[in-house]
Amino acid sequence: MSGIVGIYQLNGQPVDHEQLTRMVDAIAHRGPDGADVWCSGSVGLGHRMLWTTPESLQEKLPMLNPVGNLVLTADIRVDNRDELISALQIKHYPAEKITDSYLVLAAYEQWGEQCPKHLIGDFAFAIWDERKQQLFCARDAMGVKPFYYYRFEQTFIFASEIKALLTFPGVPCQINEAMVADYLAKILFCGRKEDSFYTDIRELRAAESLTISPNRTEIKSYWCPDLTYELNLSSDEQYVEAFREIFMEAVRCRLRTAFPIGSTLSGGLDSSSIACTARQLLAQEGRQKLHTFSAIFPSLAEISPKIDERPYMAAVLAQGGYQAHDVHADQLSPLMDLKQVYLHGEEPIPAPNFYMDWAVFKAASEQNLRVLFTGIDGDTTITYGFQYLSELAASFRWLKLMEEGTALAKVWKKSARHVIWNYGLKSVVPEPIVEVLQRLRGNYQTDDSLEESLTLLNPEFAQRLGMAERMQTETVKSLMDQRSSMSAREAHWLALNNGSVRYALQWLDKTAAAFSLEARHPFCDRRLVEFCLALPSSQKLHKGWTRSILRRAMEGILPKDVQWRLGKGNLGANFRLRLLGDERATLEQVIFQESHLIENYVNIPKLQSAYSRYAANPNAADPESVDIFVAVNLALWIKQSGVTAPTNH
Repeated sequence: MSGIVGIYQLNGQPVDHEQLTRMVDAIAHRGPDGADVWCSGSVGLGHRMLWTTPESLQEKLPMLNPVGNLVLTADIRVDNRDELISALQIKHYPAEKITDSYLVLAAYEQWGEQCPKHLIGDFAFAIWDERKQQLFCARDAMGVKPFYYYRFEQTFIFASEIKALLTFPGVPCQINEAMVADYLAKILFCGRKEDSFYTDIRELRAAESLTISPNRTEIKSYWCPDLTYELNLSSDEQYVEAFREIFMEAVRCRLRTAFPIGSTLSGGLDSSSIACTARQLLAQEGRQKLHTFSAIFPSLAEISPKIDERPYMAAVLAQGGYQAHDVHADQLSPLMDLKQVYLHGEEPIPAPNFYMDWAVFKAASEQNLRVLFTGIDGDTTITYGFQYLSELAASFRWLKLMEEGTALAKVWKKSARHVIWNYGLKSVVPEPIVEVLQRLRGNYQTDDSLEESLTLLNPEFAQRLGMAERMQTETVKSLMDQRSSMSAREAHWLALNNGSVRYALQWLDKTAAAFSLEARHPFCDRRLVEFCLALPSSQKLHKGWTRSILRRAMEGILPKDVQWRLGKGNLGANFRLRLLGDERATLEQVIFQESHLIENYVNIPKLQSAYSRYAANPNAADPESVDIFVAVNLALWIKQSGVTAPTNH
């Protein structure tokens, strides 16, 4: 975790050193261990340093190559160091003296603009190439590290966070209404992934590079998995062993740190797999115990049993080798620490339960940690594997469909007919026939997902932005329509490559930065993602067990109760009760007295009606509580950020 900024005056005008320094100072929290700037004529690069890896203790950025014609600023952690050192034939330094920034510059000298495809890890960097008079920028394959930029006339600026760009004269602090509409319609995951909530401030997307010079501006994707490739091994055991090896490497390479290390532990399959694997690897290396951080809800255990995952956490901790820390999330408001949350998050809170991440990261910081593992986004990387039944139906493998469908129904205690129809046959039966069958059974329902998604929007605003048409785009339909014709592998990649994952990773990065931490996500390892995409569907849903490859690979590592648990904790009860219980005055202030903040975007009468239902019975008002959170969160963010409405309407 570090911070980067840069200015490139394409017309040759000299960079304002003081302005560059202001940009660096704006993200001081990202790097308390040092700051520096480099300027030469029309180019300036800046850096904030946070030491996390052993090599970073001797790192100084911005960094020049020995000749002085390449300059790098980077927020980077390289995970395939040995592979790169060998490929680049670096023999004049011992490995422990080779910094990650040195490897990136060497990779650029060796492979030029193709260098990002050779880098495994999390990164956002920029290289000034004096020979070519161009700036080359890149972001990691999964979009873990943020990279924002803004261009106007002959000036190009970039930074790890938006606040640094807003220090530059002429950059408008103006709301991007298209993002607001997507946010209210809850389709941030569909398209516009290069936009931010600020007009014309854009992001370099995951797995993209940007090259800019006075005569050239080019954005290219440097990595996309081969969706036609399927891994073919000779036995189930070989698949399990191959997965275990690559998963353990995804955890092992992220253990590289000069400081104590921690991990979130929810009791779910993903965080528990990471914690148990990390604990085992640390023990093998004779290193310190793994710190774990768990959000717990003891006061709600009887009211909402599904929220209490302490038995699963206890099963993990019983293995030993952990230093456990509990965060009493049942005492926290979903709108806690809002001033600081908006200062660092810079955009509206992406989801109702992110207050727990803020509290957990804060607790990790109080233990003087600098690295914290998370379980994001194991659900999407591994997938549940339901598409396997659709594949069996589409290929007319009826006996296998009956076998797997019946096994799944037994595990999940559902009707076999229900499972086989809804997850298998329904996907291949023409839609008119599906409708007729549902009418005959008396359970036909119209597809009102479009109408529901637009309920919260001011109708005039929705019409002006063409939201009804936007909701009908192929991307949106493919994510919302269970009868999509795309292959299981295509659906898997679409889920991984959507904006909600990007937004969550970005928010976690900024949350970590607020506490001078680096968040590390083993399930976002590019090698693991490629492996899981290439797996046959039969390895994802296997003998009735979803996410089967992970469960089987964790044999002997995870406690049995966690390894074979069904479902996951439902944290909604705490959100619904604490939002109303702690923030009633704030909610009513915004909804009834300050609705002018959002009236151009939100259907205020519908919002007020939803609040009345929610206030009357918070436990029974799940959709209403989320809508209220989204709308109020938007209003409070607008109020604190000082963002203004566009002037074109």
